[in-house]
Amino acid sequence: MDTLYSSTKAPTLKIYHELMANKVGDILLVSCPYDAFIMEEEGRLSTRIINEYKGLNLSKPPRLTWVSSALEAFGMLESKRFDLILAMPSLDGMDVYSFGEQVKAKYSDLPFFMLLHNTCDIDKYISVNHSTAIDRTYIWGGNADLLLAIIKNFEDEMNVAFDTKNANVRVIILVEDSPYHYSSFLPVLYKQIVMQTQSVIEDSINEEHRLLKMRGRPKVLVAHNYEEAIALYEKYKPYLLSVFSDMRYPRNGVEDESAGYKLLTKIKKEIPDLPVLILSTEDRNKEKVVDIPAVFINKNSSTLNDRIKNFFVSYLGFGAFVFRLPNGEEIARASDLRAIEKLLPEIPDESIVYHAMNDDFSRWFMARSEINFALKLKPYKISDFLDPQDMKKFLVESIHARRKGSRQGQIIDFDSEKFDSDTDFMKIGNGSLGGKARGLAFMASQIRRDSSLRDMFPDVDISIPQTFVISTEGFKTFIEENELATFLESDEKLEDDQIVEQFLQARFPDWLKKSLQTYLQSVRYPIAVRSSSLFEDAHYQPFAGLYNTYMLPNSHPNLEKRLERLIIAVKLVYASTYLKAPRSYAKSTMHRTEDEEMAVILQQLTGTVHKNFFYPTVSGVAQSYNFYPISHLKAEEGISYIAMGLGKIVMEGGKTLRFCPKYPQFLPQFSIVDDILENSQKYFYALKLDEFPDADKFISGSTEDSTLAKLDLSDATDHPIVRFLSSTFYVQDNRIRDSFSNKGFPVLTFANILKYNSFPLAQLLEEVTRIGSKWMGSSVEVEFAVNLPEDKSRNPQFSLLQIRPMGRYKQNLRVKIGKKEIKEAFCYSTLSLGNGEYKDIYDVVYVDPETFDSGKTIEIAAEINKINALFNENNRKYVLIGPGRWGSSDRWLGIPVVWNDISNVGVMLETTIESIKADPSQGSHFFQNITSLGISYITISDKGDDFIDYEFFRCQACENTTKYLKHIKFENPIKILVDGKTSLAVLMPYKNDEPDDTMNDIPVIDS
Repeated sequence: MDTLYSSTKAPTLKIYHELMANKVGDILLVSCPYDAFIMEEEGRLSTRIINEYKGLNLSKPPRLTWVSSALEAFGMLESKRFDLILAMPSLDGMDVYSFGEQVKAKYSDLPFFMLLHNTCDIDKYISVNHSTAIDRTYIWGGNADLLLAIIKNFEDEMNVAFDTKNANVRVIILVEDSPYHYSSFLPVLYKQIVMQTQSVIEDSINEEHRLLKMRGRPKVLVAHNYEEAIALYEKYKPYLLSVFSDMRYPRNGVEDESAGYKLLTKIKKEIPDLPVLILSTEDRNKEKVVDIPAVFINKNSSTLNDRIKNFFVSYLGFGAFVFRLPNGEEIARASDLRAIEKLLPEIPDESIVYHAMNDDFSRWFMARSEINFALKLKPYKISDFLDPQDMKKFLVESIHARRKGSRQGQIIDFDSEKFDSDTDFMKIGNGSLGGKARGLAFMASQIRRDSSLRDMFPDVDISIPQTFVISTEGFKTFIEENELATFLESDEKLEDDQIVEQFLQARFPDWLKKSLQTYLQSVRYPIAVRSSSLFEDAHYQPFAGLYNTYMLPNSHPNLEKRLERLIIAVKLVYASTYLKAPRSYAKSTMHRTEDEEMAVILQQLTGTVHKNFFYPTVSGVAQSYNFYPISHLKAEEGISYIAMGLGKIVMEGGKTLRFCPKYPQFLPQFSIVDDILENSQKYFYALKLDEFPDADKFISGSTEDSTLAKLDLSDATDHPIVRFLSSTFYVQDNRIRDSFSNKGFPVLTFANILKYNSFPLAQLLEEVTRIGSKWMGSSVEVEFAVNLPEDKSRNPQFSLLQIRPMGRYKQNLRVKIGKKEIKEAFCYSTLSLGNGEYKDIYDVVYVDPETFDSGKTIEIAAEINKINALFNENNRKYVLIGPGRWGSSDRWLGIPVVWNDISNVGVMLETTIESIKADPSQGSHFFQNITSLGISYITISDKGDDFIDYEFFRCQACENTTKYLKHIKFENPIKILVDGKTSLAVLMPYKNDEPDDTMNDIPVIDS
């Protein structure tokens, strides 16, 4: 390996923000009015500067202030700070040298450049006077590009030391002593550099990368003699891109006709593959430079600019990469990294060898500011590979890894003209990503920065699935163009189905439709269309699960049909913003629905195809904090819920497997055979790949279910995933064995993973939640999916689908619950979530155990909705008591209320009865929103000391009675104590002899 390059280190993105720190902001132009007019050409020069800076995405172009005399100039210098003075010879009342000396006497650090009209002025002003007041002299010649070149060159000199040392920025050295020639060359050099920078900017992945690419452009440094050139060479040798040199210039104070030859011979001896160029007026030098070797260009050539441009393209890698055969014949061109990666396999071997021998690949990457990638390629020689095919494979893999690596963890701006289907995270529009997408983008960037998780599990592909985000700009355009915000202003309250219908009939923005069409042309995998509103996944009020998600197989052979389904899904997500449940929740959180804006996530589904179904091996939720620790488990050790198939069953509170990642084999719900049979997952969700419902069927029914299949485990025993995750129940032995067999009944125990650790799921979840909490500075909830491929040569996939902060109560408020409080209580729990005392709740609504029917939970939810509406006007809160999991989508595990059914609840109790057996709620979206609002959630277990006294309720007069509910309004407030430290809670009747200030030192939860 060449030690010249091995010492450089890769810069971080943060460093690029610090490049080009020193700028020219204000320039003072001192000249007679005629000279100023010639330069300005009726305002063209100022416009040129502004446009040039805009073209490079640069802010604050230099401002040009003109004065016509030395006297005016000193007046301006006293009133304002300038970065540079440009002076022309014809000044009013003072020659330019005297003016320069007076400026230096008063402002010694202020650069002073002289501009001459043409070559006739050289003898008059330079040969006669060698004043040290003039820092540099340029020949104007009417070229507007010269002023831009002067500014850029001056900025390069100010920034080159830092930028090379910290970011390996490349350097071009120009050695020229004639003001006429370097005034002519500099605009040409910078024009080529700017054109290259602009092409690189166009290929950049987002605004940040455009800025970084621009700041990392090559620097041009000018030397006027041999000694200056050697000094620059020695200082910036590791960063050289090229050296452009005159042949004749001073050496040791005397003009040397071979100075350029001597300089480049020395440089080429030390860096043999560095491209160098001789610029000379003497054609006889053309033969001489062959010995260096160097490229020769005659300064007097009528095509000088084109020849310099050709040198940039042919020798410095500027422009497209041109594949050639050894005889020089062009066979293909590649304009960017993706193009060169796709072309390489088709290029003839002799062309690959030819370019490798000439170091063309690394030079081309270097010119595109892929500096560190180029440096990694550079040490490789042809002899390092078995054959040209081996070299091709290496180049393709290296470029692909570089492209993926540069985009990993980055939010890439979507461009329909240059869409790259290999990109992991794309965004369309200038609006916000929304909360959910922001969490995904955060995870992607952190995984890129922090390799500890991947280092710990090298045999697992840990990633964010490919994600395409329609920013909130799409939503705003859609709402405004169709005037849909009027729904919020209307006095007439529309039903949810009416709102959905209006959204579906609304016109979809053309620019967004075009972008989605481009996306679908390259993407054929199943897609999850998910909401990502501004309010979602916010700290403490996450709006979890309130908006709809739609799963699309994306498998129809007709692109237009696939696009139609996708647009309908996006519209439905938009419509969910205005539905009752999110609006009710927004009201509870003091958010206004009109402030809500919706981004939409199109995310690749993780999974495997089996027959006509698609689903992941395992999906679930992992939380870093366990609200209900039992036995030896600690709250800080977290809790996880997993299921086979799509995560719908977990998110909606269905029957899943609950375990602590630190103790994956401690499963109390699987203690005995009967418990395992009762508590194990019986069905799973999968995406149907072979059904293409029409639009009416697609939008009817229960949100996304039209594309999903609910499969019984016993009907899917031919699925390899089912066999891998299941144990077998043998009826005759009343025994469950960990392996699958057709001789018994399948039972989903996940033993292969949790007991035999065939995949390190528990360790992964423990680390993911630990690192996630560290990243977010709070307890976190992570949604994930695992795919274990049947092909053992491929790594298992662990996909991070979402991360959000958990709503947690402060656990340091003083609440005392002793024997006295328990004795007086009509309800006592040892599994409670919350903290504090409620003093202003007068009402209890409970499901009457005598009339409860587990088959009528949907009807019970409807009755709760009506009772809840009675509390809307007075903003009173109430206690809600009922069996099983509140908010579960499985009607047999609890009452399937949604948020607008219980929007006025203050405290919730879930009780255990014989007909409903379910673990306490914790993993569902519903539970996440309840806890984030500060609503205490109390579980009354049928084990231990917990109790609820229904006889006490029967002694009270009912305010309202329905078929399944009783509503009691007490004359005095109920006393409710919840201790967050011990998880104890009591509900007690009001006592007249109790002083009002009994609990003054305890913070009150104002319901």
